[in-house]
Amino acid sequence: MSDDAIRSEALSKRFGDVEALADLDLQVAKGEVLGFLGPNGAGKTTTIRLLLGMLRPTSGRAEIFGLDVQRDTVAAHRRLAFVPGEAALWPSLTGAETLHLLGRVQGRTDPAYRRELIERFALDPSKKVRSYSKGNRQKLCLIAGLMSRADLLLLDEPTSGLDPLMEREFRTCVNQAKAAGQTVFLSSHILSEVEALCDRVAILRAGRLVEVGTLAEMRHLSALSVEATFTSAPPDLTRVPGVSGVEVEGHKVRLQVHGSVEPLLERLTAVGVTQILSREPSLEELFLAQYGAASGAADREMGHVG
Repeated sequence: MSDDAIRSEALSKRFGDVEALADLDLQVAKGEVLGFLGPNGAGKTTTIRLLLGMLRPTSGRAEIFGLDVQRDTVAAHRRLAFVPGEAALWPSLTGAETLHLLGRVQGRTDPAYRRELIERFALDPSKKVRSYSKGNRQKLCLIAGLMSRADLLLLDEPTSGLDPLMEREFRTCVNQAKAAGQTVFLSSHILSEVEALCDRVAILRAGRLVEVGTLAEMRHLSALSVEATFTSAPPDLTRVPGVSGVEVEGHKVRLQVHGSVEPLLERLTAVGVTQILSREPSLEELFLAQYGAASGAADREMGHVG
C-alpha cells in the first residue's frame, strides 16, 4: 500500500491542440494539507478531474491511496469526498434530502457531525435547494463532503460564495480534519486561506508544476522586505549585493533583499543604525513573484481550460 494519499506520475492531458496538463509528478502524504494554486487556465480543475477519474489522461497515471484512479475508480471514490466550487444540485429536494442522498452515494456519514455542521454553517435544511443562495448551496456541498469523514477531501474552490464568518468555520473544519488524520487537497484562489491552512503549496503555470514546497522553502521566489532607521542620513545601500528597490525617506530606508542578508547586515552594523524591521514575503507575494507578467500570457494561452 502506498504511503501517499495522492501520487501522480507524468500525468498529462491534451484537449486537441491545447496542453491542459503536462507531466505532473506530485505526491501528497497521508494527513497532509496541500494547497494547489494557479490562475484560471493553469490546469487545476483538469488535475482534479483526472484524480477523480472523470477524465482519461493522454498519458501518465494517478493513484489515490495506491489505487489507480482509472482502473479502480469505485474503490478510490470510497476513500474520498469531492467538494466543487459550483455544484449542480436537485432544485426540488430540500437541504436535508440532498444531504441524505449524497450520504447514500458516498456510502458513509457521521450523523452527529452532520448535525453539528448544519448548525455551525447556519444552514436551514428544511428549505428547497431552489430557494438557496449561492452561499447556502456551497454550504450544502461542504457539509456533504465533510460529514463523510473521508480519508481524502478534494476541495475545488470550496469557499466560493461564503461570507467571512463561514470561511472561518471552514478553516476550523479543515484543521479538525487534519487533526483527525484526513488528507486535504485544496485548490483555491484565496491565498490567505491557503497560507493559513496548508502544510505545502504546489503552483501550476500553463499546465506545468513549477514550484512545490513549504512556504519556508519557497521564500526564494520573492525578496525579504527590510526597513532600517538611522541616527542621521542613511548610507548608500544600492551597491550592496542582493539589495534592490532602495527608497529613502528622512532617516529611514526601505529596500528588498534577494538571497543572503549577510552583506546588508555587515553594511548596516558598520554605520549608526538604530532599528531594523524585516518581513518575509506573504504567499500572495510569492505567487505574484512566480507569475509576474507571464500569468496574463499563460491565461491567454490556456484559454478557458482549467
